[in-house]
Amino acid sequence: MKIKTVILPILVLASSTYSIAQITKSEKDSLYIQHVEDHKEPHKVLHAEPLYIDLIRDLGARKGEKEWNIGLGLTDNLKFDSYEALIEYEWAPIDRLGLEIELPFTLYSAVNGTARDSVPSNQLNSIKMAIQWSFFVSEPMATSMALGYINEFELSDFRNFGRPFIKGNVYNPFLVIAKRWGTNFHSLLYTGPMIEQDFSTSKFHMAYDANTSFHYMISGTRNFIGVEFNKTFASGDFDMTLRPQMRLGIADNLLLGIVGGIPVSRENQRLSSFIRLIWEPGHKKH
Repeated sequence: MKIKTVILPILVLASSTYSIAQITKSEKDSLYIQHVEDHKEPHKVLHAEPLYIDLIRDLGARKGEKEWNIGLGLTDNLKFDSYEALIEYEWAPIDRLGLEIELPFTLYSAVNGTARDSVPSNQLNSIKMAIQWSFFVSEPMATSMALGYINEFELSDFRNFGRPFIKGNVYNPFLVIAKRWGTNFHSLLYTGPMIEQDFSTSKFHMAYDANTSFHYMISGTRNFIGVEFNKTFASGDFDMTLRPQMRLGIADNLLLGIVGGIPVSRENQRLSSFIRLIWEPGHKKH
């Protein structure tokens, strides 16, 4: 009788532990998605968003969401190396609407004995302000769509800083379509024209971007691995860069993105790398 009294709880505990392990393994993806989407209003779909061509807040953003980003990158060019840095803040003042302001810098270093006057000057590239509106969010279809606009005031480099202060403007409307396939696989299209205006000559230059990305999100986490295909069409020219990437959760509200750059059809650029530190103040622990 005593033996049965001891063994029975052990068997029940073992069975319960096994069942919990089975549930955790088979359902942790859907449970995590449920935590993120949370059946709140308005609806929101969990998407893995690209790390290099960053979106303006999450698709289907909810009021009060906010995020700081710090980015650092290195590009190996033929005659010089360029170091890029950025700081950006994005937030959602109302549901489905994201706003962003970004300050991107570029610093240059000569290589292979390149003359200093052949290397571009260091600069604060521009002041970028952006808006993004998620006009379609469907949880049953696991699909989101958004329209957005980036306005970029181009600044003179440090050699000519203030002469003039703003040398041009870039107008960049864009469309985003994102789809989650099942619980782990994600795809996204980010596309739109970039129209650059030079204030001194009053000339316009247009390019068209078509950026696609595919990601696999690790079960039950915010971590993912994937790749971006960044494609630009301009004046009969075509440039494409493959950007394999991964995102790691350091803390519940702190993420690290690591991106590589492999040019496919660029004449003057070789390999590049980029890291993005993402801090989400007020992010709720799941």
